[in-house]
Amino acid sequence: MKTYDILIVGGGIVGLATAYQLLKRRPALRVAVLEKENRVAQHQSSRNSGVLHSGIYYRPGSLRARNCLRGYALMLDFCREYGLPFDVCGKIIVAAEEKERGQLDQIYRRGLENGLPGLRKIGPEEAREIEPHVRAVEAVWVPQAGITDYGLVAEKYAELILAAGGDIFTGHPALRVVEERGTVLVETPDRVFLASLLVTCAGLYSDKIARLTGQDPEVHILPFRGEYYELRPERQHLVRNLIYPVPNPNFPFLGVHFTRMIHGGVEAGPNAVLAFRREGYSRWDLNISELAETLGYSGFQRLARRYWRDGLAEMRRSWFKSHFVKALQHLVPEIRSDDLTPGRSGVRAMACTPDGSLHDDFLILEKPGVINVCNAPSPAATASLAIGETVAERALQQM
Repeated sequence: MKTYDILIVGGGIVGLATAYQLLKRRPALRVAVLEKENRVAQHQSSRNSGVLHSGIYYRPGSLRARNCLRGYALMLDFCREYGLPFDVCGKIIVAAEEKERGQLDQIYRRGLENGLPGLRKIGPEEAREIEPHVRAVEAVWVPQAGITDYGLVAEKYAELILAAGGDIFTGHPALRVVEERGTVLVETPDRVFLASLLVTCAGLYSDKIARLTGQDPEVHILPFRGEYYELRPERQHLVRNLIYPVPNPNFPFLGVHFTRMIHGGVEAGPNAVLAFRREGYSRWDLNISELAETLGYSGFQRLARRYWRDGLAEMRRSWFKSHFVKALQHLVPEIRSDDLTPGRSGVRAMACTPDGSLHDDFLILEKPGVINVCNAPSPAATASLAIGETVAERALQQM
């Protein structure tokens, strides 16, 4: 039976960042990370766009905004210190039609409120200087945005944790949590672990793991798959860096966009369709129990009634390439179906409340002996070191 000061369930980028920040502050702590997969960071942490987010979209003063702004600076310093690849290339957010100007103005004002330096409104001519093939009546230039590889970042966190004397146990899903006499017991298929404090950062299973600890997060995680295409090499000149649309204010997803990748190539996407299992990376992945749980949840039913038209459009983009291409042509009219080859996919954990709302901020719950990170939406990867700081500080206060 292993005994630790702090045990972290979840070896994704947030759990690893938390362990790293704890050991930076208190090197003598006995810290361990439990991960159910055979390697760390196998889900949202390595199946994302790789974008270094600036914080322009997030409500000023929210945990999401504060951690993104702080985490962005920490992430750049971390990549520089450890020689990890990154490129602060900037992005444009494009109003392709007159009716999108109002929403673009709101995004711009939010960026100013969040204190982003160098943010500028630009006209169509300057937009085409930055991205020669884009269609824009107006755009916002976001110089802070960039790209990196969060899978490599997470692996570096793991390397530093081990070097600092921490432990990482892969292939150890948490099956049962018991609290007794100031100690938390976590049972996995092969071992039992004891700790003075338990921290959970379980991503797509964060609600289930929180309930194992006796806390009800009052949200249900809904898995939404995002599918990507890649531009063929001979057509990658159509996109220099990052091109984003003005998001639909009535739909909780950003919309398809173009992203240059840090290791080469250009991705187009993602859409957003309900996955039929929590880790369902293809339309054929099915877990009947998990799907029934999702469909039977009152919050999902209310969400589906509210957004059924937009959801239907996302499904068409999933099943019919022509619909996906049309959405991309809204930004870059020269895009053709033959320019795109199928790419990867990822699954986003969306925390849904019983009234059908999607929780749009980080959600961290705690009680004596337990801290549960129940919702860590984008920009969790960019903000991981800041979130890790936040959780580490709360953990040390409990210790």
